Amino acid sequence: MTAPTETVPAATDPRDRQHWSDRLSGADREALGIWLLSRVAVYVAAAMTGWLFYRSQIATDGSEITDVVPFIDRWAQWDFVHYRALAEVWYASRPTGVPLEVFFPGFPFTLWVLHGAGLSHVLGGLVVSAVAGAVAVVALRRLGDLEAGPGAGNRAVLLLVLAPPAVFLAAPYTESLFLAFAIPAWLAARRGRWAMAGVLCAGACTVRVSGLFLAVALVVEFLTSPRRDWRQAPWIAVAFSTTAAYMAYLWARTGDPLRWLNAQEEGWQRTFTWPWDSLEHTFEGALDNGYSPDYAWQFRAELIAAAIGVILTVGLAVWRRWGEATFVGLQILAFTTSFWFFSVPRSTLLWWPLFIALAAATMRWRWTLWTYVAVCTPLMFVWVAAYTAGGRWTG
Repeated sequence: MTAPTETVPAATDPRDRQHWSDRLSGADREALGIWLLSRVAVYVAAAMTGWLFYRSQIATDGSEITDVVPFIDRWAQWDFVHYRALAEVWYASRPTGVPLEVFFPGFPFTLWVLHGAGLSHVLGGLVVSAVAGAVAVVALRRLGDLEAGPGAGNRAVLLLVLAPPAVFLAAPYTESLFLAFAIPAWLAARRGRWAMAGVLCAGACTVRVSGLFLAVALVVEFLTSPRRDWRQAPWIAVAFSTTAAYMAYLWARTGDPLRWLNAQEEGWQRTFTWPWDSLEHTFEGALDNGYSPDYAWQFRAELIAAAIGVILTVGLAVWRRWGEATFVGLQILAFTTSFWFFSVPRSTLLWWPLFIALAAATMRWRWTLWTYVAVCTPLMFVWVAAYTAGGRWTG
């Protein structure tokens, strides 16, 4: 892995003048083409999975009854059940049996809006992920080119859509919507547009707790940036406003402003644990000690993803990319001080510095691109099959 080039473009640099909402360039359209083709590939894989891994049962007369799950229904797995419940009843009850306050309101709100427009919750979630992902990849293309030179952005987009857990960029989950706020926010910060960065980060904070880590990273980026402008400093505080509003809501409703944090302990065993104990618990799961095979292989993926996160954080710190190191490092700290490593592979999709750094490496050493494609592409399709074939645990 090589360090992205640290540059401070001059005011006359066309890359600097390009605003995040500017008209699409040819390179932007290429990024959208990569995104569209990758969606087609994922949806084809999901469609075939339903036919290959159909449900069957034996009737009373001894005959076999087969049932192919409808395509849309295959996406209604795991956390989506909780998002849909929030879109239906908000935080009023526990229809799924767990405290729903752990899930931030931004994504369920979009499901509620689209359901009101006539879309089912599942279809609405797929639409949100598709559209938000398109926004995210255009921003990643621009950020990648800014950080690592022309061509690196679309290379980063390709690496992102081929990442093993990339099924969650297509599924009705929060990853695409979060990235649609987070990457443009970081792009604005790198260009010294702190007001836009703060507002977009506030949007990211409505989607998932990772937005809070992004807000802290934005503070670090502001303090260490050569484009620091103290007149715009108040806009950085805006990044925390939506999290503060959610905490105020929880305080008024439950009496606990940290209910979103405490709910993780109640529903998901995410209690504070020393890192070495958390590592031990995850190793036990990876060794298949009392867990089903799908959980065991995911625990192994958790260990690999956590190791990548540690290496990435150290690398970003060595390269003095303090803001990005803060963003990734805080997530790794949270993951490794829980009872066990949990959902780390899925969170790697949020680490855009990883994909930009990998893109820079593939631009320098072409063999690394083909190695990545050869290793990650089949794993990505395995993740698609696991998620859509009856809800096997996929992190």
